[in-house]
Amino acid sequence: MIRLLETVLVTFIGGLLFTLLHVPLSWMLGPLTAVLLWTAFTKRSLTWPVWLRNGGLLLLGYSMGLSFTLTSARQISSQLPSMLIATLLTVAFSIAVAVITSRQTGVNAASSVIGSIPGGLSQMIVLSEEIEGADAAVVAFMQTIRLLLVVFVIPFVAVHGLASGAGVGIGAGSPAAPGSTDTLLEAVTLWAAAMLSRPVIAFMLILGIAAACWISVKLRFPTPYFLGPILAAAAFTVSGLEPPHLPSLFVLAAQWSLGIYMGLGIKLSSLGNWKRLLPYTLFGNIAVLAFSLALSYGFSLVLPMSLLTAFLGMSPGGMTEMGVTASLVGADVSLVVAYQMFRILFILFVIPYALRWGFRRSRGNATPTR
Repeated sequence: MIRLLETVLVTFIGGLLFTLLHVPLSWMLGPLTAVLLWTAFTKRSLTWPVWLRNGGLLLLGYSMGLSFTLTSARQISSQLPSMLIATLLTVAFSIAVAVITSRQTGVNAASSVIGSIPGGLSQMIVLSEEIEGADAAVVAFMQTIRLLLVVFVIPFVAVHGLASGAGVGIGAGSPAAPGSTDTLLEAVTLWAAAMLSRPVIAFMLILGIAAACWISVKLRFPTPYFLGPILAAAAFTVSGLEPPHLPSLFVLAAQWSLGIYMGLGIKLSSLGNWKRLLPYTLFGNIAVLAFSLALSYGFSLVLPMSLLTAFLGMSPGGMTEMGVTASLVGADVSLVVAYQMFRILFILFVIPYALRWGFRRSRGNATPTR
């Protein structure tokens, strides 16, 4: 309990400081930075229960799922070929960068490729343990650098570059949702009143979210407590029902919880042999970001989507981080989440088999014949 209170205090200061500095996504990036600095300099361990992380993901997923409409569902279905093309091009470019990194640093190809592909940090580490010859420590290092770059650089570029100074919500970096209030008590009261005014829909909504989370966990979907509520809320809005929006304070609390958990998941101790690998990892990820920006510009010219939406959808980030950023800058959240979801599912379900086949074939060709 003492460590939990310490975590709350340290991360609250980080979120408050980033808010005063007008940093985008301050209540996610502030706690994340506070965790990294506090644990690095004090050598003290902080804690954050998984159920609080899952609760934050659930709230964020529900909030973003409300942006899905019948129109956006039609738009997403029409852009499935574009999602496949964007994913294939991004993965191919990432592998090309990984090959260069491997040749210049001496890191084996398996570690470099898995460390460079823009999937989830934990998923890529697990994958490295399944691919023969891959070094989990190297993969963790490269994916950690990618994650740090993504969560700090992409929101900054989106807010101060592509959004062109447009209104982006409050300094804390959350969307102003209907029912937003100034105090937590009023927020809870109004949202509870909205739910109780339509008890049948409220019961169906809670049951639907619980069922979607359970199914997502059983099917081993990535971030099931985020993806499940998105699908449930989207199903309700597409069917014509109008689930109540979350108060902005709920969204801030969810961002706070996610930032803490992300900070605790980044192990700076894994950055041991970093001097030789860091420059190539850093520039490689910057190259992938630049490629994503160029790719999104091309797609925005031929598809009914803005450059901002295309960039957030095709950036090598994650559904959660890019979805939160999209809601902050006024991009099409449903389309951003759809592109990110497609890429992550493709990487999780297709890439492992492709890598195993590719590395087996490579080793077979390298075997000398007599």
